[in-house]
Amino acid sequence: MAAGDLDVLIRSMAKKQVKALTDAARKRHGRLMGMAAKAKDKEARDRHKHLAKNMLASAAAAARRLQITAENAADSYARSMKKAAQEKPPAKPAKKNKKEKG
Repeated sequence: MAAGDLDVLIRSMAKKQVKALTDAARKRHGRLMGMAAKAKDKEARDRHKHLAKNMLASAAAAARRLQITAENAADSYARSMKKAAQEKPPAKPAKKNKKEKG
């Protein structure tokens, strides 16, 4: 892989993490809604539905933050590599002769 492709790798890893996070959130939401359906009283049912709704909202916010952070990191890396490629390498300092030390 070329060094310039690291920003693409950052984005793809974040995409996989966001997908895993949303899948886990959907499973937990389904489990909580199932618990709400099996609840014996209205209070327990409402509590489980409330937890499911809040959990889904929190997971969506976390996924957004994760995606934004990854995009910022990838963009920053790409900018720094572009800048480094445009800069000239620093000149090496000239060596001093032994006669000049005195």
